[in-house]
Amino acid sequence: MWRKIKLALEMIKFEHSIFALPFAFSGAFLAQEGMPPASKLFWILVAMVSARSAAMAFNRLVDREIDAKNPRTKDRHLPKGLLTPQWVHGFILFWVLVFLVSTYCLNRLVFYLSPIALFIVMGYSYTKRFTWLSHLILGIADGLAPLGGWLAVKPVFTATPLWLLMGVALWVAGFDILYSCLDYEFDKREGLHSIPVRFGIKKALHISTFCHLLTIICFYFAGKTAHLGSVYFYGLGIIGLLLIGEHFLVKPNDFSRINMAFFTLNGAVSILMFVLIILGVMI
Repeated sequence: MWRKIKLALEMIKFEHSIFALPFAFSGAFLAQEGMPPASKLFWILVAMVSARSAAMAFNRLVDREIDAKNPRTKDRHLPKGLLTPQWVHGFILFWVLVFLVSTYCLNRLVFYLSPIALFIVMGYSYTKRFTWLSHLILGIADGLAPLGGWLAVKPVFTATPLWLLMGVALWVAGFDILYSCLDYEFDKREGLHSIPVRFGIKKALHISTFCHLLTIICFYFAGKTAHLGSVYFYGLGIIGLLLIGEHFLVKPNDFSRINMAFFTLNGAVSILMFVLIILGVMI
């Protein structure tokens, strides 16, 4: 049992929670205009981990036949038979139930909206089959993190969390476009949809750059509507430089540094945004 749990955590790349989790906490800090209660932070943590775990496991489940044919993904746990589809079904059900319990413990609005959130984060897995906008849908799924964190503390829709949602959505879409270039030939051959397949790799890199330009604009307006201090806006310049660096690392004919661009720099962006928002709220 413990071995299967370990394999399942490897399958969903549990460590990649770093991308969205800081934004969920950021939404909570902004809504509270300070440090939220520990109980709120705890249930936000549980909600984020459970939603992501269910969504990632569902993605691996529905993509298992595609993954088996792709040289980049053929060694994933389901294609290799390390886990069975039946076991993964149970794993998904467990995390869905944990997610519903955690949203119930936060507040009524978050609980009522939880099925919509599950539909978006899990439904994304099918989108490459019919639309090249799948990158943006993935971005919206991750963009629910700051909105959810905000609503968990203050169950009212305002401009600030919506600007954050759009910023995260465009940020994630931008780097997902870069990463999907690795599967350009495979996706084209299999009839899967992506921006690189639809527009070509060179144009896809330009679209990714444009997404990240819009990301900074959205984060700027999130800070303005939240009345954050100058530290936040100076720090936003550093985030802009990190995103520029990401695009310098990836070339149309050279994806050898894609992991540094995808994991290292984007992890830094997520953590830095969280720190800047805390400083902006506290100072």
